[in-house]
Order: sequence, then C-alpha cells, then structure tokens
Amino acid sequence: MRMAQDWQDYELLDTGNGEKLERWGNVILRRPDPQIIWPLVSENDEWRKADGHYHRSNSGGGQWTFRKTLPERWSISYGPLRFHIKPTNFKHTGLFPEQAVNWSWIMDTIRSADRPIRVLNLFAYTGGATVAAAAAGADVCHVDAAKGMVQWAKENAQLSGLQDAPIRYITDDVFKFVQREQRRERQYDAIIMDPPSYGRGPNGEMWKLEENLFPFLESCMSILSDRPLFVLINSYTTGISPTVLRNLLHLSIGRKFGGTIDCGEIGLPITRSSLTLPCGIYGRWESDK
Repeated sequence: MRMAQDWQDYELLDTGNGEKLERWGNVILRRPDPQIIWPLVSENDEWRKADGHYHRSNSGGGQWTFRKTLPERWSISYGPLRFHIKPTNFKHTGLFPEQAVNWSWIMDTIRSADRPIRVLNLFAYTGGATVAAAAAGADVCHVDAAKGMVQWAKENAQLSGLQDAPIRYITDDVFKFVQREQRRERQYDAIIMDPPSYGRGPNGEMWKLEENLFPFLESCMSILSDRPLFVLINSYTTGISPTVLRNLLHLSIGRKFGGTIDCGEIGLPITRSSLTLPCGIYGRWESDK
C-alpha cells in the first residue's frame, strides 16, 4: 500500500464505528466511511467537539451539523499545491487527501521526463492532479462534466500560483470529448482518469465501470502520443482489485508500448493508532524510455 504520509495541513486523527475524525488545517471534521468496520476505542472530547459532523441518514444522504460557525471555505497546502476545502452536501470536502501519493508521483515523473509533456486529466473533479501536473511544468487539459467542479479546479490552480499556467478547462462529457479529440487527431503524452463506478451520459447512456472501463481505456489509446510518458487510473469501486487494473493496463497500453505497470492500494495513516485506512486503488503505466 502506498501511504499519503507527507501531509502537514491534513491529518487522519482517529477512526472507528464507521466514522473518521480528520484535521483539515485548523478545522476538525467527523465524517462516515464505509471501510471503517472496526470499533472506536474511545469517543473522547476530540470526537465530541469536532467542528463539523456529517450525519448519515437512514433514507440516504445526510446533513452536516456544526459546533461553531466555519468559513464557507478555507485552504490547505500540500507542498507547492494549495486547495480550497468546503464541506459539501454529499459529505465530501472537495479533496481526497490520499491522492497526494499520486500527485507526488505525477510531479516527479513529469519533471524527470526532461521534455515538454501534454497531460489529459479525465473525470478531473476539483483538479488535484491537474495542479500537480501543471506545477511540474506540463501543459494540461482538465475535463469534467460538472461545471462547479471545473470552476473549483480553476480556483485551486489560482491558489497554487498557476493562474497563468497552460491549463485548458473543459466542461463536457468525458466520453464525447475523447471521441472529438480522436477526430481532431490531438494527442497527449500522459492520461489521468478517475472514473466513477456508475454514471449517465448526456443522452442517458449508462456507464458501469466493470463493463465500460476497458473499452474506454482502449479508446484513449488513439489519443496517446508516439512517446507516451504515463497513464494513471484511480478507482474507488468496491470489488475492483489492483490486479484487475494491472490486467487492463497490460492488455491495452502495455501490449503496445511495453513499459512498467505498478498497481496497488492507497491509504492514510491513522495518528491515534497503528492502523491504516484503505482509500482506493491505483494503476500506473509508465514508459521505460
């Protein structure tokens, strides 16, 4: 497992009974997490006095309660990268801190390439990987179907001092965008994707990761340059193992370009115990050249 353990502004303080206690800068939040099926050792004052607590509803969804008035949003840093944090109606904060292990890898890989790199970030959310790639000097195309997430990504880039970086922001259906890039014969040296488990396209098309990820990955092969640098897939889909991603990468880009494939779990260390919280899986293909 690759651990996101280089944070200063984020900390997973404690876990138990289906919840996690986190520090986001100076703000303490308490949120549910389905992976946490172990008991809580002690619900001390730190748990009870969390600044914000997301309560899951038995009928689906949930709501936040706040012990004190919080700013509408605040910012935290990871190295040179800065991000706005905001508790949303769906329990999320706009950032997945475990992805820091991938941001560091993205930056190191781009910098070591010693050549201009064009990156395509698909299902790009609030742009964690986008700002990482841009900070390393890449030309980035950021694509997400949600207008609000694309705007949030722009603001994260500005926070990180990247307002003048070569980042192209696209609000569009990812699949349609890739098809148009194929017709334009536009190519990229690196592709990052964080596909959902389920989804619907603009015309009601159904996306199911187990059925559609491999064909989509194959379609992306046609927009890779002749000298691709890397492909990164993130997944939070229950039941998909790192070995599945390894197989998909081997049968697609690995078969054509060779290279090195690295797949596994990503996670967060828990400060109050020796435990680790698993937070998803990754699949990385990297050129040997």
